Amino acid sequence: MTDPNAAWRRTGAALVTLALGLAAAHAVAQTGDYIVAVVNQELVTAAEVQQRLARVREEAARNRAPLPPPSALRQQALDQLIDERVLVTNARDSGARVEESEIDRAVANVAIQNQLTLPQLRDRLRKEGIDYAKFRENVKDQMMVERVREREVAGRIKVSDAEIDALIEQRRNGAKAVQFNVAQILVTVPEGASVSAVVERRERALAALKRVRSGEDFAVVSRELSEDGNRAQGGEIGMRPADRLPDLFVKAITTLKSGEVSPEILRSGAGFHVLKLIERKDSDAFTVQQVRTRHILLRPSAELSAEAAVRRLEQFRREILARSKTFEQLARDNSEDGSAAQGGDLGWSSPGQFVPEFEEAIAALDVGGLSQPVATRFGIHLVQLVDRRQVTLDRKQQRDQARDALREQKFEEAYVEWLRDLRGRAYIELREPPQ
Repeated sequence: MTDPNAAWRRTGAALVTLALGLAAAHAVAQTGDYIVAVVNQELVTAAEVQQRLARVREEAARNRAPLPPPSALRQQALDQLIDERVLVTNARDSGARVEESEIDRAVANVAIQNQLTLPQLRDRLRKEGIDYAKFRENVKDQMMVERVREREVAGRIKVSDAEIDALIEQRRNGAKAVQFNVAQILVTVPEGASVSAVVERRERALAALKRVRSGEDFAVVSRELSEDGNRAQGGEIGMRPADRLPDLFVKAITTLKSGEVSPEILRSGAGFHVLKLIERKDSDAFTVQQVRTRHILLRPSAELSAEAAVRRLEQFRREILARSKTFEQLARDNSEDGSAAQGGDLGWSSPGQFVPEFEEAIAALDVGGLSQPVATRFGIHLVQLVDRRQVTLDRKQQRDQARDALREQKFEEAYVEWLRDLRGRAYIELREPPQ
């Protein structure tokens, strides 16, 4: 469950859940009336664009949110589909491999995140006209994209010892370490964009700023307009130390009160940003909250389906709550990782040590609490929070934390540059509607 790529944590989990939407797009694409774009060896059809537009309009109607002009909305949908094709074709060409058991776990994760059992997931797909085999193929594609992106973006980020020293010194000179929970609306600007294109993107960001400052719900506008990986969460990035945020963001939000929106849009290498400060916390610079947890891990296989693993863990949970069996006993007898001999005890861990789904489950628990079954890339888990504590980091831990923070700061720019490079090297042919 250890997650060594902290910068990747904020986007990796979202990719697999996109498979529902992607599979739906492919289902409609089979009856597409004409091709609107060729991306490497993949096609984007008019039917897929219309299906994407329909989803956006349905969401806007549910949230009573206005939409940009039809031409701008259609271009946004087309750009998203092209980017998806660029990422998927690059991942396939890279030779990345995903085992069937890993796909099983990912599908179980999609079901759990959508609060469905696996039979219910199959039934939903069937009702939406989505072939289950195609759905699994899309899950596989997204897992390959995740792995390639993790490797490629991480390889672009360089952190020097001098940068680490400077950050530690900066923390040491400050009595408190500030943490911010920020939400953003990002309107991207392609590299080499024309002046008119930049002006159009800036106007879109200004329109978003005007809407939220006039009282519209920030999360609703973000889900509608933002072009970053946090749009599904209403643009919320999550609580992070100031040194894990771009300096541009920190300068803009330092004087804001919780709930306030920055009075102006910001321009970065990624594009234009509208920012909202959700919450601010002050803490000791070298103190973190650690958690002590234990878990029971079942790995889906040919002999144990993901659904069966979930049912077993639900039964274990009932037995623990009824006090007919202890967590430690069940972990020793059933867990499929090295912690089994210790009754599932994972010891003390700091923020960022586990994969996102696991940490989210822990964060929702009170001390002594038991999670529902949690699906991650490693399998299906039953998690218990044993205790929480505040600790002061030693010198090595301080340097590791500073390195992770600097990598996190640089992640967004590195990812945007990588995607631009991929798109620049890709074969993209736009086609006009047939006459």
